Amino acid sequence: MRIAIYWFRNDLRLSDNPSLSQACLNADRLFPIYFHQPEGELNVYGIERMGGYRKQFLRQSLDDLRGQLQELGSNLYEFNGSPAEVVPRLAASLNVNAIYCEQIEAPEELKQVALLREAGLDVREFWQSSMLDPQYLPFGVQDMPDMFTQFRRAVEGVGLRFANPLTTLKALPPLPSIKDFGELVTEVVLAHGQIQLDYSGGESHARAHLEQYLERRLPDTYKETRNQLIGLDYSSKFSPWLALGCISARVLAAELAAYEKRYGANDGTYWLWFELLWRDYFRFLHFKFGSRLYRARGLGDLVVAPFNSDKFNQWRSGNTGESFIDAGMRELSMSGYLSNRMRQIVASYWIYDLQGDWRAGAAWFEAQLIDYDVYSNQGNWLYIAGRGTDPRGGRPFNVTKQTQDHDPQANYRRLWLEHNE
Repeated sequence: MRIAIYWFRNDLRLSDNPSLSQACLNADRLFPIYFHQPEGELNVYGIERMGGYRKQFLRQSLDDLRGQLQELGSNLYEFNGSPAEVVPRLAASLNVNAIYCEQIEAPEELKQVALLREAGLDVREFWQSSMLDPQYLPFGVQDMPDMFTQFRRAVEGVGLRFANPLTTLKALPPLPSIKDFGELVTEVVLAHGQIQLDYSGGESHARAHLEQYLERRLPDTYKETRNQLIGLDYSSKFSPWLALGCISARVLAAELAAYEKRYGANDGTYWLWFELLWRDYFRFLHFKFGSRLYRARGLGDLVVAPFNSDKFNQWRSGNTGESFIDAGMRELSMSGYLSNRMRQIVASYWIYDLQGDWRAGAAWFEAQLIDYDVYSNQGNWLYIAGRGTDPRGGRPFNVTKQTQDHDPQANYRRLWLEHNE
């Protein structure tokens, strides 16, 4: 009897999940699990690492996943606590042969797996969060070009578009007996108030969103609308589901390719692929630079500005006195979302105008954004701060110009400031 644990991480889906598919092939019994961050865990800046919007979207995504698993005769078991403490006990109780999971190349996630292996467990990781398969890149990931433009040209030069996604699983191995370790199983209910979101978490909602997005021909106008600030349709809004792996980048890219075959390619469809490629780029940089991306100085030697808690509190609460910035920060706090354009502008303001520590800004985004993704969040903050691979050494934004360009009639500022004083 081959018994395996499947550890869901940022891959909360049954379709295009190579790690889960492999576990199903190799196991006679499968025990699906998920670990939550400790409730109320604070980072070094005194910020709760996961705010209410993220918690609610995660809760919806897990409930959706559980429903799908139950339809196949399985279930999802959620745990608080450290994987390094809980998984060995589960493995011993179940007589587990292997633990299967998604490979995540970020320091905390790598440490989690390392501790399990140090405990003598057979952990089998599978890389599956990118649009492209690293093994088919025209270079080794550890030798990839530092600059995105060079990376993109090399990828396009050999005609790479996306790796073909796997089909949705139609069956799972049955659950093992859990009577011997029932005391370890915890039904987790995340404590938070009900918040009105424009998105619902989970694979079924991700699929529904993608279907209506394509049916309404919104890819055709994406490039023209992507820098707008108000509404649901100016950008694709795929990112919340991508962040938790409710849908894969490979599925999105394949559906875009099918859309182009049906309606023809255009600037909008290319730009959607282009931004998925940026997402891949930030992921692959972790293979090359690893924990260096998480140093205070990043990949450079610039001195880090001292942390100023008063300025930070003004910035994160939207009380800097700069109306465009304050509108953006209030949108983030009140919705769990912010357009890519506004993310860049408010990040620049924190780093260059307020002389803030970029890591504190990244930590605030981690807490607030429902589409928080460790690779993209770190990559974008390093990019703006000039501590990543960009040779320009930082991307300061002129707030006055950005305000004139993107909110000339003050509609965005009125939306988030006038009724929220």
